[in-house]
Amino acid sequence: MSTIGKALTLLDAISRLEKEAGLSDIARHCGLDKATARRFLVELEKHGFVEQDVETRRYRLGGAPVRLARIREARFPYLSVATPFARELASLAGETVHLSEYAAGRLSTIHVEDSQRAHRVIVDVGSILPFHATASGLGFLSFCPQKEIDAALSAPLQAFTDHTLTDPAALRQTLGETLRRGYSICHHGLETGVVSVAAPIRAPGTTPVGAIAIAAPATRADKETVEQMGRAAMAAARRISERLFGLEQVAADPLARRAG
Repeated sequence: MSTIGKALTLLDAISRLEKEAGLSDIARHCGLDKATARRFLVELEKHGFVEQDVETRRYRLGGAPVRLARIREARFPYLSVATPFARELASLAGETVHLSEYAAGRLSTIHVEDSQRAHRVIVDVGSILPFHATASGLGFLSFCPQKEIDAALSAPLQAFTDHTLTDPAALRQTLGETLRRGYSICHHGLETGVVSVAAPIRAPGTTPVGAIAIAAPATRADKETVEQMGRAAMAAARRISERLFGLEQVAADPLARRAG
C-alpha cells in the first residue's frame, strides 16, 4: 500500500473510533509502528484532517473532512434529496430506515431514521454494510456490472451469523432473484433476529450510488410484511433516483437485461 493509502487508512480508522484515542492505541489499531503513525498524524493534523487535544494528547477527527463533505453535498446533494424520502418511508413502514452510499469500494450508512417502536433495529451512521450479508449490499450489488459482482464474490466472505450466505453460487442466485424482483431480502445475514429489505439508488446503466433499506425485528417480518416493505423501498429508491438524475429506470437499462 502506498504512503498516501496508509495515511488515508489511518484517517478512516480514526473516524470509526467511538472516542478520542492516543498514539499507541491508533498505531496498534492500524497495525503501524508508533513512529510511522505519528508521522502520518502530524501531517493529517497540519491539514486539518485530525485534531489533537492539547491536554490529553489524544486524537480525534478534524474539521477538514466535514468541509469536504459539505462541498460534496452541495455539488451532489444525495443526502439532502434522499432524507425526506427515507423519513416518509420510515413513517409508512413503522420500522428503521437507513440510507447508504457507495464510496471507495464500500457501502456505508450515511443516514438513519429510527423506528418509534420500543423494539426496533438499531443502525449506526458510518457502519459498513457487507455486500453479501445485508439487504443494502445485496440490493446494491444486484444492479452492478458483472465484473463488480465477480470482484465482490471473489473476496473472502465472512459468516456473521449461522444464516449468512457465503457460497458464491448461492449468492449469485440471490442476486439474480433480487434483480428480477427489484429489491433484496436478507434474513439474519448480519445480525440474528433482523430481517431487512433494500433497493438501489441509481442512474440507468451505471453502478448504483447507494441503497435505501428497511430493517425490522424478525418477529414482525412475516412474508406479506416483507413483500410490502420491499415494494415500498423500491418505490422510494425510484423516486430518489429520478429526483437526483431526472431519469426513469426504464426496462431498456443495460443492467436489467441480465435478468432476462
